[in-house]
Amino acid sequence: MNFELTEEQHLIQASVAKLCAAFPDSYWSQKDTDHEFPWDFYAAMAEAGWLGIAIPEAYGGSGQGITEASLVLETVAASGAAMNGATSIHLSIFGMHPVVKYGSQEMKNAYLPRVASGDLHVAFGVTEPDAGTDTTSITTFAERRGDTYFVTGRKVWTTKALQSERVLLLVRTTPKDEVARRTDGLTLLLAELQKPEVSISAIDKVGRNAVATCEVVYEDLPVLVTDRIGEEGKGFRYILDSLNAERILIAAEALGIGKAALRRAVNYANERVVFGRPVGKNQGIAFPLAEAKMRLEAAELMIRKASWLIDRGEPCGAEANMAKWLAADAAFFTADRAMQTHGGFGYAREYHVERYWREARLMKIAPISQEMIQNYVSEHVLGLPKSY
Repeated sequence: MNFELTEEQHLIQASVAKLCAAFPDSYWSQKDTDHEFPWDFYAAMAEAGWLGIAIPEAYGGSGQGITEASLVLETVAASGAAMNGATSIHLSIFGMHPVVKYGSQEMKNAYLPRVASGDLHVAFGVTEPDAGTDTTSITTFAERRGDTYFVTGRKVWTTKALQSERVLLLVRTTPKDEVARRTDGLTLLLAELQKPEVSISAIDKVGRNAVATCEVVYEDLPVLVTDRIGEEGKGFRYILDSLNAERILIAAEALGIGKAALRRAVNYANERVVFGRPVGKNQGIAFPLAEAKMRLEAAELMIRKASWLIDRGEPCGAEANMAKWLAADAAFFTADRAMQTHGGFGYAREYHVERYWREARLMKIAPISQEMIQNYVSEHVLGLPKSY
């Protein structure tokens, strides 16, 4: 295995970093405070072609792999944009994977070029108030009447719902008590979102406030059968097919936050003078930052291994999950140490590490918790009995 980045991949990092330099920490802090979507950043990324990096060339994208997509998102987060920046473009970069792989030709032609150009925003509606990790327990139901489904139900944690024209919506089309397996009877639709039958309300949350995450209520929303992705009843496997890639991309974003936090912490430790010497001269400051660096390096290696495997079509479930766990853990550890390094100033918004801290904490919860990854490794890697 060779994880050394190619010249083209280094160029991707440099190009994205140059673009992000026009959007400093102060920009992201203000967007977070104002709860305002970063439209100008999004437009700049779209104009530069980065939104379509993983969309096939036939539909206006670059046709690159998960490695290249992860480098884009990592570099964005590492610039100081953190999750506000990464989340604003994440779903455009990879959210349409089920359409790429399972959508009809008409659907691909209609939507993929618009996503690649930045014209079309798409949200992802899976989680419900009583069905988070247990996806098969969702109750949002789509009843088919002729050539149209009518969707009724409630989703939570639907990111970018306020900005999105469409939503990848996982629904039940067969009640759970009527299927042979819990994973059967789930269908994936590409539904219109800004409709009278849909109510959207933003969730007040701790961080990443430039990009709203919402509760969405559907009341008999009509969705044409032609807007169904793949076959009826097979939506769960279509979702599963993209999970490893999602884990890798989320891990890359977490890694980027960690790098941003470490950069600020090291700079402050070198510049802040107490008792006549830089605070970084004290081992109580230096050693935790050294540990943070080692944790980030280890996480980066696992991310590179996982993306190397997935881009070659090799099994990577263990590596993708481990990458997400390691990166989320390293990112929050680093952000927390950056807060501690800054002392009281770490709690002040002007130094930005508090924003990294708030956003890094999210990575240990979403889109999958650290504990569920430990469950996966326990069962599927170590061969221990399933615990739930």
